[in-house]
Amino acid sequence: MKAVKTLVALAVTALATTAALADINIGVSLSLTGPGSGLGIPMQNQLKLFPSTIAGEKVNLIILDDATDPGKGAANARRFVTEDKVDMIIGSSITAVAAAMSAIATEAGTVQLTGSPVGLPPGADKWVFRLPQSNTVMGHAVVEHMKKQGIKTIGFLGYTDAYGEQWLKESAPLLEKAGIKVVATERFARTDTGVTPQALKITAANPDAVLIVASGSGAAMPHMAMVERGYKGKIYQTHAAATQDLMRVGGKAVEGAYVVSGPAVIAEQLPDSHPSKAVAIDFVQKYEKSVGAGMRNQFAGHSYDAQIVLEKVIPMALKKAKPGTPEFRAALRDSMETMGRTIFSHGVMNWTPTDHWGYTMETGVMLKVVDGKFKVE
Repeated sequence: MKAVKTLVALAVTALATTAALADINIGVSLSLTGPGSGLGIPMQNQLKLFPSTIAGEKVNLIILDDATDPGKGAANARRFVTEDKVDMIIGSSITAVAAAMSAIATEAGTVQLTGSPVGLPPGADKWVFRLPQSNTVMGHAVVEHMKKQGIKTIGFLGYTDAYGEQWLKESAPLLEKAGIKVVATERFARTDTGVTPQALKITAANPDAVLIVASGSGAAMPHMAMVERGYKGKIYQTHAAATQDLMRVGGKAVEGAYVVSGPAVIAEQLPDSHPSKAVAIDFVQKYEKSVGAGMRNQFAGHSYDAQIVLEKVIPMALKKAKPGTPEFRAALRDSMETMGRTIFSHGVMNWTPTDHWGYTMETGVMLKVVDGKFKVE
């Protein structure tokens, strides 16, 4: 009998040890190839600095390329939830791809932490949280800057996909309230290699400014087209263009461009009173030590912030359930909704059960390209 009790005790101890050492698996789908690679690769570079353990538990990142393809992103998400049994999904870095993944994450009851500002119908984002600022938050900064510049008319030149349409939809009421009229609306696909007809139409409308809605290196092409067509007004870019690729590809053509961004890209230029300054500087120093000086990137900052999230919510969730279970996945979601005010490299985050965006209107920072570098306006 004593031997049986000893074996039972050993078995209980072994189970407890197994539970304590259970791996936390996180599926990551990023655009590492295709038009969105300029956003996905920096996110991947930052994830190479991700800790191997959090709260004493081993963390495994399963990183897959979605090739900037919504179908591939959906396939990655399906694999994550059916084969890898992940506790969380991160991605994608492209809005249209993240949107394609969201239904699968929701169906599986798995948190999706997006690297893009994906918009979903009301109530459809129960399991979806965004690392980037909403287009409304960033649009607020853009429109306020336009007002100060005395702009009364603008042209819109943006992607045909979800990112472009969301910017057009969410900025419209802000522009109307500011008394700024959209006099030309033109669109193009991410895979397009030129936008000459669209640029000519906008130039003919002669707006005071043009808002280009594109991402990464792809944001340079329409900007260059507007300059080449002789447009002399002000040109604005969205936060998806707040990367070194804009200047690398656009060169002198993008000088003077206005770009809205989160604070991470210009960490040292932030006032000491800015709540994100210390965190943003930490991100920049670690990232550029790893990939090279001057290589800071808005999207790499989102990966850095993902680590902040996980280091805060994993200990909370572990008090309720063990990794690899539906209960743990639900606990991660609940923890994210209740983690409270949290300082990110990109601003102050406070997700709630009714707000999975979390940033306030003061988050956006307006930058200007001066001598090939971003300067705070």
